[in-house]
Amino acid sequence: VQLQASGGGLVQAGGSLRLSCAASGRTFSRFALGWFRQAPGKEREFVAAINWRGDTTYYADSVKGRFTISRDNAKNTVYLQMNSLKPEDTAVYYCAARVLLAVTRANDYDCWGQGTLVTVSS
Repeated sequence: VQLQASGGGLVQAGGSLRLSCAASGRTFSRFALGWFRQAPGKEREFVAAINWRGDTTYYADSVKGRFTISRDNAKNTVYLQMNSLKPEDTAVYYCAARVLLAVTRANDYDCWGQGTLVTVSS
């Protein structure tokens, strides 16, 4: 599966953005999807993940209660709704896919999108 992330941009602290990740291929519904982010000078970190059926989600503690991951299998798209954004959320956000079960380790994902930059100003 090929992934294309979009929706990043510049937003003030407290604002919202919605990231999208569109996937190609007819087997999208069999994939778990994850969002990761990498800030300048830092390692890539887990943000959120959703399993293939969309009934199980995982969040990093730093985003829990502010971010929501969802998927629309009819549109082959996974979303990350980001509310109450903070300057420390500034990073390049990547979507990733693996078969069936959602996990939090980046190394367990097989396919990656190109990343979209989110900048939160204070």
